[in-house]
Amino acid sequence: MPPISSALWRFLRAYQVYGANTDVGKTILSTILCKAWMKRFPDEKVWYLKPVSTGPEAEADHRHVARFSKGVSAQCLFQFDQAVSPHIAARSTAPPSDLTILESISDQLSSYAQAGHGVMLLETAGGVHSPTPTGTSQADLYRPLRLPVVLVGDHRLGGISSSISAFECLHMRGYDVDSVMLFEDDRYKNDEYLSAFFAKKGISLLSLPSPPVRNGIADEDEQAMAAYYENVSKLEVVDETVSSSAMRHEARIESLDSMASRANTHIWYPFTQHRDTSPATIMTIDSACGDFFHTYNPNASKITNDFAKPGDCKGAETSINPRLIQPTFDGSASWWTQGAGHANPALTLSAAYAAGRYGHVMFAGAIHEPAISLAELLLRNLDNPRLQKVFYSDNGSSGMEIAVKMGLGATCVRYGWDGSQEHVGILGLKGSYHGDTIGAMDCSEPSTFNEKVAWYRGRGYWFDFPTVTMTQGAWVVEPPPGMENELGPRTAFSSLGEVFNVERREKGASGERYRRYIKRTLEKLVWDEGKRFGALMMEPLLLGAGGMILVDPLFQRSLVQVVRDNPHIFANPSNVVKEPSSSRADPASWTGLPVIFDEVFTGLYRLGRLSSASFLGIQPDISVHAKLLTGGLVPLCATLASESVFQAFLSSDKRDALLHGHSYTAHAVGCKVAETSVNLMLAMEENGDWDDYKRDWLEPPAQASNVQSGTLERQTNPYVWSTWSKSFVNDLSYVKGVEGVVALGSVLAISLRDPAGAGYTSTAANELQTKLFKGGLNWNVHCRILGNVLYLMASQTSKRETLLSIEKLVYAALLESFAVPS
Repeated sequence: MPPISSALWRFLRAYQVYGANTDVGKTILSTILCKAWMKRFPDEKVWYLKPVSTGPEAEADHRHVARFSKGVSAQCLFQFDQAVSPHIAARSTAPPSDLTILESISDQLSSYAQAGHGVMLLETAGGVHSPTPTGTSQADLYRPLRLPVVLVGDHRLGGISSSISAFECLHMRGYDVDSVMLFEDDRYKNDEYLSAFFAKKGISLLSLPSPPVRNGIADEDEQAMAAYYENVSKLEVVDETVSSSAMRHEARIESLDSMASRANTHIWYPFTQHRDTSPATIMTIDSACGDFFHTYNPNASKITNDFAKPGDCKGAETSINPRLIQPTFDGSASWWTQGAGHANPALTLSAAYAAGRYGHVMFAGAIHEPAISLAELLLRNLDNPRLQKVFYSDNGSSGMEIAVKMGLGATCVRYGWDGSQEHVGILGLKGSYHGDTIGAMDCSEPSTFNEKVAWYRGRGYWFDFPTVTMTQGAWVVEPPPGMENELGPRTAFSSLGEVFNVERREKGASGERYRRYIKRTLEKLVWDEGKRFGALMMEPLLLGAGGMILVDPLFQRSLVQVVRDNPHIFANPSNVVKEPSSSRADPASWTGLPVIFDEVFTGLYRLGRLSSASFLGIQPDISVHAKLLTGGLVPLCATLASESVFQAFLSSDKRDALLHGHSYTAHAVGCKVAETSVNLMLAMEENGDWDDYKRDWLEPPAQASNVQSGTLERQTNPYVWSTWSKSFVNDLSYVKGVEGVVALGSVLAISLRDPAGAGYTSTAANELQTKLFKGGLNWNVHCRILGNVLYLMASQTSKRETLLSIEKLVYAALLESFAVPS
């Protein structure tokens, strides 16, 4: 079964009826709409669907609709005899899962779409938040379908409040309310108030006469209801309502169809050479849910335009009347930000709460609860006693600019340098990239990203380093070409965990070799060439924009150790400013150079741990976190610093302060969402949500039974794991044309061979990217490439079955491109 996406067809207008409460007349108003549709569109079919019904079968809602709307095809999918809430009624039997219900609805709608032109009404149970048989709110269950909503308001006392609350609940979850209906009531006149309220939202409200009061005589009640339905369904206001709904359906499709062209005219895209851009290359996203975008399929629209007459839609959905919206796996995790799943209701509600409580408030010299709570949460859980202060900004690049100012400022104060007059650079790694603002750019070596940027200077020295990949079924640490004498030979390891056993490896030849090479290089740069450095800056383990390159963790650990153990290399003894004795005695005080870890991409469980620094056994002096910080909902960055770095900016001269800030610094919405996101991921680890993935990567002789509720028995080697199957990664490494594979946490990177040379300008991965975007039956994969590297990224809430489907598609596409495994 393909993933569920928004239910949109050109020739099937589908709507969902929600009620502001139970017993507000959803079924009666649904019957009126069905009859009105048949009158207004006599050549079209009308369907009514009740996914879940409770109560006696003879009194079921779909039977009522069928009885009073002759010609309507009415159906119920799951019926429970007890007239109570579905989650209670289902206790007497094994309840259908949420996925089963959703798939059954999707299949049913697809069958309607192939039966011809028509309209469908799906009626929910009870109120907006009435639980499903499993206890899930139906507002969340049905969200992937994102059907336009007909909201039935409450005409009774208290109905104004419940109707507006229902609307706001649906609105916050991304539903489009097409129209509002309710009964007239001369006493409370809720329709008058609500009509004005919804008019301001651009939503029409239809108020109708109440149904006749029952007198207890079955035949007379039946006749009275039949006459009521016949008369009301013919009202001009009802006809206008169904006609307007049909026009809005067409307008929605027209807007989707034109969006790419409008974007091509007006939008300047990031990281895009626009000479290669056209409407055909622009993906139109209608909505998103979980791991998937719901994208408009313009080819499906072209197909349906050829069958514009009623009665012409016959045959397979894939060829005649396909869904106009298809699920597209978000393979880049929306540029590495997505963690909690798109449209996560917990994050949405946190954002709404903070927006309602604060909006945005001034931060300089002030504090609010979300900002201090998030700061304390991060400091407490990152488990780095060096970090004591939190500086907020808007995005990762800005956060790195702040980190650079912190590091360089602290170094210049300690060593008595005038950074405004002297050239002070940073130490880093080749291929690293820390953001697109000009200061962050200067912390990277020349590359495709920056070498043509005015003002770029590239201020620093970048070490080449050994890399880690899986090749031909083995994890290999390989030095850069020509550096075998300095960094050692190519070495194969039995597992990734063995590579990450840095405490053992540093005692061997590799550790000694790395430290010796690093120290000699630094002495040459500083003593012989006269260079000055103000900070060591690295992306722990994985260089993202540089090509998803996995650095030998022992090399990064060794680099930090050499910098910290040899402060005399960096200081000019005649200019050193004497530190306070308390600072010298403080083990949390930086030595040598401040160590900055750019965890914008690699932190917060992206690589399987809360902090990627923990893989190295290193505690940075400055740490930068963004992207997953807010679960992919809103921009926010936190730059954390040590007390010794902070103290360097204290003085009686304001010019010595860290004079940096943003208008939206520590915006309450971002801080509250981030607090919710981080707590969500902490709970997932505690509850063992990733244990199935971890079991898959256990090393022999450890057994799966050693995994217990979120904890893992300690192995000989450090525990590393991936959401991508261990066997899948192994199989990829044997495919002809694959140079190497990296899998860690939720990241998968496939490096393809390119005879013309690897790098960002390579086109080796283009064909694979195109095949994945073409996808399988009714779904596809959107992913980004970095030259010859195609990478995929799961969210922290991805389901195993989803990723297994992606794996099959990727493997098949690779075999098609490169024949059979070598």
